[in-house]
Amino acid sequence: MTAVDGDEPSTTSTANTTSAASTTTAAVRQARQARQVQQPRQRGAFVLLGSVQATLIFTLAAISVPLPRIGREFGLQRSGLILLSAAYGLTFAGLLLFGGRLADRYGGRRTLTAGLMLLAAASAAAPLAPGFEALLAARFAQGAGAALSAPAAMAVLRAVFPSPAAYGRAMATWGGLSVLGATTGNLLSGVISTLLSWRWNFAVPLVVAGAALALAPRLLPDTTPSGGRALDLPGAFLATCGITLASYGLVVTDAHPWSSAGVLVPLLSGAVLLAALWGAERRARDPLLPPRFLLDRRRAAALSAIALTACGTAMTFVVLSLHLQQERDWSALRTSAAFVPFAVALLASGRAAGPLIGRYGARAVTAAGLGVGGAGLVLLALGGLDAGTPYAYGLLPGLVLLPLGTAASFAGAAVLATDGVPLGQAGLAGGVMNTAMEFGPTVLFAVLLTLGDDASSLAATGAALAALAALTALSRRTGPRPS
Repeated sequence: MTAVDGDEPSTTSTANTTSAASTTTAAVRQARQARQVQQPRQRGAFVLLGSVQATLIFTLAAISVPLPRIGREFGLQRSGLILLSAAYGLTFAGLLLFGGRLADRYGGRRTLTAGLMLLAAASAAAPLAPGFEALLAARFAQGAGAALSAPAAMAVLRAVFPSPAAYGRAMATWGGLSVLGATTGNLLSGVISTLLSWRWNFAVPLVVAGAALALAPRLLPDTTPSGGRALDLPGAFLATCGITLASYGLVVTDAHPWSSAGVLVPLLSGAVLLAALWGAERRARDPLLPPRFLLDRRRAAALSAIALTACGTAMTFVVLSLHLQQERDWSALRTSAAFVPFAVALLASGRAAGPLIGRYGARAVTAAGLGVGGAGLVLLALGGLDAGTPYAYGLLPGLVLLPLGTAASFAGAAVLATDGVPLGQAGLAGGVMNTAMEFGPTVLFAVLLTLGDDASSLAATGAALAALAALTALSRRTGPRPS
C-alpha cells in the first residue's frame, strides 16, 4: 500500500506536468498564429496610413514646379502666386492642433475618414477651377482636409502598434514619409505638367484618398475612445486664427515690406492671439495643447529638428527650382529630373534610419542627420547657385548630402517627439509634429529668406542645422511625461 500510495502522486505530478506542457505549447502556438495574422494586418495598415501621410505632403508641393505656368494661365502677379502657393499650408498648419484634438475626442479612424472625404472633394474641384479664386478656395479646402487627416493617421497608427517598441520602429519609418512626399511632389509635378497639364497633379490626392476611404474599414481598427474629452473650442479658435494670421503675415513679406500694413497687421494679430492661447491653455481644464507636453527638452529639440529640416528641404526645392528655370533656362521636366539623385539618396537613408536608430538611439541619429543635412545646404550655397558651375559638382554633392541627413533627422526626431506619449494623446502628438513640419516651410522659410540672397539663406539654414545638431546631441530628457 505504501508503495502504491507513493506512486500515485508521482503519476499525478507527471500528468500535471504533461498537461501544463501541452497547455504551454498550445498557448505558444496560438500566440504564433495570432502574430502571423496580426503582422500582415499591421503592415497593410501602415502602408495605407503611410501613403496618406506622404500624399498630404505631396499635395503641398504639387503646384510648386508648375506655379509659373499657372500664373501665366490665370494672369497672376507675384502676390497672387505667393498666396496660391501658401494657401494649402495656411489651413493645414492652422487647423492641425484642432484636428489632433478631434482625433483624440472622436477617434482616429472617424476623423481620418472625414478629412479624406474633404481632401477628395477639394482635389476633385481643383482641376476644374475656371479661375484663380476657385483654385484658391480648393487649395484652402485641401489644407483643411489634410489638417484632419494627418494627426488622425498618427492616432490610428498608435492603435495599430500598441507596443512601445513596435510603435517606435514604426515612427522611425514614418518620420521620412513627409520629406519623401515633398520630393515626389517636386519630381512628379514637373513631369505631369509637361506631359499632360498641371491640373492632373490633383489626381494623385484624389486617387489616394478614394482608395484609403475604401480600405480603411477593412485595414484600420476602430479607435473610438470610451470616454470623451472636451474640445477646448476657445483654444482651437485662438490656435487656428493665431497660427494662420502669423503664417500669412510672414509669407507675404516676399511681396510686401516688413513695415507695411499688409505684413504688420496679420503678423501682430497672430502674435497676440498666440500669446492669449498660451495664457488660456494654462488655465483650461482640458487644454488643446497642454503646456507640459512641450516641457521635455528632447521633445522640444525633436520638434525644432523637424521644423528646421522641413524648412531647409522646402527652401532647397523652391530656390533651386527657380534658379534652374529662370537663370539656367531649364524646362520643368529637366528641373524635376535634377532632383532624382535627391530622391534616391532620400530612399537609401530612410531605409537605413530604422536599424541605425535601433543600434545607436534616436537622439544620436537625429543629431548626425542634422549635421549631414547642414553640410549639404552649405555646399549648395557655396557653389550650386552659380549659373556657370556644372551640375555634377556644383549641385549634385549638396543634393546627395542634404537628403541623406534629412531622412535620418526626420526619422530620429519622429521617434523622440512621440516617445512616452499615451494612446489618448496620439492625435495631439500628430497635430504638434505636423504643425512643426508646416512651421518650417512657412514661418522659418519666410524669416530666413530675408537674410539676403538665396545663397546666404541656404548657408544660414545649414549653420542653424549644425548648431541644432550639437544641441540635440547634448540634450537629455527633463520635465514630466505627458499625461
